[in-house]
Parts: sequence; structure tokens; C-alpha cells
Amino acid sequence: MFFLFVKAAISGVLVALSAEVARRYAGLGALIASLPLVSVLGMIWLWRDTRDVERLAVYSLATVWYVIPSLPMFVVIPLLLRAGFGFWMSLLIGCALTMVLYTITVWIAARFGFNL
Repeated sequence: MFFLFVKAAISGVLVALSAEVARRYAGLGALIASLPLVSVLGMIWLWRDTRDVERLAVYSLATVWYVIPSLPMFVVIPLLLRAGFGFWMSLLIGCALTMVLYTITVWIAARFGFNL
């Protein structure tokens, strides 16, 4: 249970660091956020907990499949904001788009024999 709190604390610090840096330097904050820190930490935590090579390989490949459909959100949100939509509406639409694209990705992956 203690290690769960350590994992949560480290992960939370990285998110907070990104937001705090972005307050002063938006580009640098975005760079920190764009690093695959969550994925890398997820791999580290998974390896520490399981030492399962196959599970880690599946996790890593599935991450690629999920990153691709999440990218359009980062184009749609600024377009909506600049078009006059409010922050929360832009975020909601961007997240909804991502969920739709995730669903399509899972469907396409299954057609090619990948179970995400």
C-alpha cells in the first residue's frame, strides 16, 4: 500500500511541475507534459510489480495505439478556443473526440488481431 502512495506522489508531482512551469513558460510546460512520462512511469511501476516481459511489451505497444488517436485533441482544442468557444466546452469536445477516436482505434485494432 505504501508503494501505491509513492507512485501517486511521484506521478502527481510531475503533473504539478508541468502546470507550474507552464504558468511562466507555456512552451516548456507543454514540453514536460508531452514527454511520455506517464507511459514511462507506468512501465517502471508495471515492471517493478510484475517483472512480466510479455505484459510490459503488450502495454508498450498498446500505448502507441492509444497515443495516435489522442493527438487530434491537441489540435481541436486550440482551434475551438480561438474560434470563441469557452475553455470547458473546448476541453469537453476535445475529450469527446478522443473517446470516439479511441473506440474506432480499438475496433480497427481488433480487425487486425490486436486486442487493446
